[in-house]
Amino acid sequence: MTQDAELLTTALNDLHISLGAKMVPFAGYSMPVQYPAGVKSEHLHTRNAAGLFDVSHMGQVLVRGPNACEQLEKLIPVDLGSLAIGSQSYGVFSNEQGGILDDLIIARWAKNLFFIVVNAACKHQDIAHLEQHLEDCEVDYLEDRALLALQGPQAADVMARFSAEACQLTFMQSAQITIQGLDCFVSRSGYTGEDGFEISVPAADATDFAAQLLAEPEVEAIGLGARDSLRLEAGLCLYGQDMDAGTNLAEANLLWSISAKRRAKGDNPGGFLGAEALFAAQTNGVAKKRIGFEVNAKTPVRHGAEIADQHGTVVGEVTSGGFGPSLNKPMGMGYVSTDLSKLGTELFAIVRGKQVPITVAKTPFVPQRYYRG
Repeated sequence: MTQDAELLTTALNDLHISLGAKMVPFAGYSMPVQYPAGVKSEHLHTRNAAGLFDVSHMGQVLVRGPNACEQLEKLIPVDLGSLAIGSQSYGVFSNEQGGILDDLIIARWAKNLFFIVVNAACKHQDIAHLEQHLEDCEVDYLEDRALLALQGPQAADVMARFSAEACQLTFMQSAQITIQGLDCFVSRSGYTGEDGFEISVPAADATDFAAQLLAEPEVEAIGLGARDSLRLEAGLCLYGQDMDAGTNLAEANLLWSISAKRRAKGDNPGGFLGAEALFAAQTNGVAKKRIGFEVNAKTPVRHGAEIADQHGTVVGEVTSGGFGPSLNKPMGMGYVSTDLSKLGTELFAIVRGKQVPITVAKTPFVPQRYYRG
């Protein structure tokens, strides 16, 4: 979408504009890419204090039914039956070929009641996917709710002033909590590598609630630009760039997202869409793998750049790349031939026709600081 008239807006749109945000099209929405302080300042503020992100464009979905747990396990390779009430897990929707339809967070609120957050660009196809495959389940798209993310080492100090109950959560836990009289869904995780919270609030109350958070001295509004550099430093994938329906979990180095019980040699292997194709790919090996890389130069390497070996032969492509303000140097992720995916392998990214030296590196690029109690 290219025209503002075609773009959707979140409940916080007027607030973004009042804060001087530069608005850009993203996943069909008009979203803030940065505020007057700029991407680098916003990035470092989140690493050092607390940043507030509007992620209301993402899809919030409730799934309930007498066999919801069993039915969802056919679509998501997570052992949901063993997921404790009040806990959540990273997962993916897989297709019949073992590809990744979307990645998601799924929280278990009751035996057969689940709250799922999916990516903005995929949410309508995800909901259709759920409705097509789930039997005797109710799929409820929560269009009347906004979603905020409060991230950074001082996020818990800020949240404590609003809800002591929320601060009792540890990494990958969630709860339904009343905050300032609002019915909120709160989880403790994040897309930045920092401790933090995701807070689902009624859309009608989102602006006032966000303004209260921003009034706290540690908190600043953060746009999509810094959100991208933060998640890249944290080694986290962006759906549609670092993986898609044509990428399987083995290629994406995301096999850890399959619960041990449901892996090929687990106690209850498979049972999800594409399991046989994925297990066959594991057995036979894959031609390419996702890597992280450090750039051994000052030149940023961007999405779409080719990756070449020492002989100049193209062996892969950059999927995410940019400057890491916390590292004070460029870094990125991409796919290369499997035999060149080992840590320490020296390669080149092709930037404007020139070879820029890169080295396959371990991710995350910065230490994760999630709160595990």
